[in-house]
Amino acid sequence: MNESENIRAASFELDPIQCDVLVVGGGINGCGIARDLAGRGFKVVLCEQDDLAAHTSSASTKLIHGGLRYLEYYEFSLVRKALAEREVLLKSAPHIMWPLRFVMPHDPAMRPAWMIRAGLFLYDHLAKREVLPGSRSVDLRRHAAGAPLKARYKRGFVYSDGWVDDARLVVLSALDARTRGAQILTGTRCVAARRSAEGWTCTLETADHAARAVQAKALVNAAGPWAEAFLRGAATPAGGESLAKRSLRLVQGSHIVVPRMFEHDHAYIFQNPDQRIIFAIPYQQDFTLIGTTDLELEGHDPRAGRITPGEIDYLCEQASRYFERAVTPADVVWTYSGVRPLLDDASGDPSAVTRDYLLERHTEAAPLLSVWGGKITTFRKLAEDAADAVGEMLNDRRPAWTEAAPLAGGDLANWLPAESRRLPPDVQFERFVQEVQQRHPWLDAALARRWSRAYGTRIAQVLGDAASMADLGAAVAPGVFERELRYLADEEWARTGEDVLWRRSKLGLHLDPSQREAVDAWMRRFALGPSLRAAH
Repeated sequence: MNESENIRAASFELDPIQCDVLVVGGGINGCGIARDLAGRGFKVVLCEQDDLAAHTSSASTKLIHGGLRYLEYYEFSLVRKALAEREVLLKSAPHIMWPLRFVMPHDPAMRPAWMIRAGLFLYDHLAKREVLPGSRSVDLRRHAAGAPLKARYKRGFVYSDGWVDDARLVVLSALDARTRGAQILTGTRCVAARRSAEGWTCTLETADHAARAVQAKALVNAAGPWAEAFLRGAATPAGGESLAKRSLRLVQGSHIVVPRMFEHDHAYIFQNPDQRIIFAIPYQQDFTLIGTTDLELEGHDPRAGRITPGEIDYLCEQASRYFERAVTPADVVWTYSGVRPLLDDASGDPSAVTRDYLLERHTEAAPLLSVWGGKITTFRKLAEDAADAVGEMLNDRRPAWTEAAPLAGGDLANWLPAESRRLPPDVQFERFVQEVQQRHPWLDAALARRWSRAYGTRIAQVLGDAASMADLGAAVAPGVFERELRYLADEEWARTGEDVLWRRSKLGLHLDPSQREAVDAWMRRFALGPSLRAAH
């Protein structure tokens, strides 16, 4: 018996993990569902084959939005649902989400002004707004947003949506799930799931081939781009018919990041001759994020998603139609691509495939719920609907609770005077930063703001008993101290430099290769130590 087989055999000598629900998939939907179920008192285990938000959920355009362009496809129900969720989410985690104003320069060759005004009127009124202001027309010759644009764009429209740190949204959901009793297992793949009348017996396997059995009353398939493959593989009954009755279309969306194209704090939405749109968004203080594309992925491996030269050229060309200073491939400092798992509706145009979600119940024998599609803005509602469905299948209905609940670190009001608690969420955040600086006057101001953004009220756990900058430990890289890395390893499932620099943060954009390597070396040296193993 070789070493891997010894590890696997030793693991199976342990008693199986017993739970009510096993959730497969550590993206936004899986973590949202685990959080909701755990908050209802169900015993939940979540397994993720890689890192949390390692794939689609860290590769969005990072917007909390209703989807203005979906109105042209008559997706009124989806847009209404997403618009209602915008404000729920903005209130739940003001440190990682905030309002953002968008400017749409008017190009008469694209869509007539009356059509845009009508669309924006619907967008303003399909759902109740409390936090976000409505839309209006602007004269780009006088508005600050007109300065970076070509002179021919004289008129524009401004409307509201929201910004989100997508990968941190996933981690905050997982943290909240764990606080409420869920067990979160990263680097752990469900390699087999066998169904009986009593429930599911599943085999989980880590990267080093250690295996553990889980017995669950219900199974949730939230594997995102792998959802169909999971049903055709691990969850296929021995000698039985595949559980997969639906097909996914894997559509790649790619983004480019370039040095900052403008100084103001608005974002742009640009209409393209192919009837698609792209966004240009202020990003990480020094950059502009431009995206996205819709490209059908060849093959069936979601890991194969990589930006193509054609996609880079497309994004540069379309942005350059609007900006006075052309965007070229040589300007690109970083790219990322995400593979969206969209339900195959036989549409010829990937842009037209619905972004709404479908929850499919498999009620023969033990309950199985498969999550198809979805978008980051509607994750909380999807999770609520999924938890309702699981409760119904288990004949154990428990009330929903997440609509008014803050995410981990989002309870900023607890740090603020009572009179500040009725302020808009983005204003509350600025008051929170001031409070952090008053409580810790020794803390570097830039670091105080970054940590407030990343961790919200959990900054208290990051700081611990620190009373000076020296207490933060060595600077592994500029602005990256050992205390933060230990927190990320012990509390947020981070194991590698990539986890820290590109998902728990975007510090990788601000560091050079040698500095990034120093962070990775520190994480690989310490992240698998006793404290992390205990946390897992």
